[in-house]
Amino acid sequence: MAMHEVAIRHLEPMEILSVDHVGPYMQIGNAFDALCGWLAKHNLLTADIRMVGVYYDDPSVVEENALRSKAGVLLPESVRASVTLSPPVSLTHVKGGEYAVLRHQGPYADMPAAYQWLYGTWLVQSGRKVADAPAFEAYLNNPRDTAPADLITEICLPLV
Repeated sequence: MAMHEVAIRHLEPMEILSVDHVGPYMQIGNAFDALCGWLAKHNLLTADIRMVGVYYDDPSVVEENALRSKAGVLLPESVRASVTLSPPVSLTHVKGGEYAVLRHQGPYADMPAAYQWLYGTWLVQSGRKVADAPAFEAYLNNPRDTAPADLITEICLPLV
């Protein structure tokens, strides 16, 4: 696996609107579709929202059909405060603090190798420990109008 750059950043806590997903992580797109449909119905799909995926389980330990994740969106505070939630959308808290942030460019299908490098090489060599909180991904561009090779995702690993 090629070398990657990891930045240590302090991230503020986030409240995201989210839709639950259980099953293979590569199928979280269904939850994002449901979330985007809800946002569109409530006139909340704007250029300034940021999509986030929260991943709770280790796929090397948890059976693929039982993996838990959330498809989420971070709305501007002024917008989020005025939103009335309804199923399938709920509010999810994402912990703030120190994170190891790995910037991944390329197809989502290539991300398992980036995670393996982050956990298996970088984390071991860094001497850092993972906090008791889920990792999350921040999607910096949109797969609907971006070629797979140009997708940019920040993988955010919480640290103690």
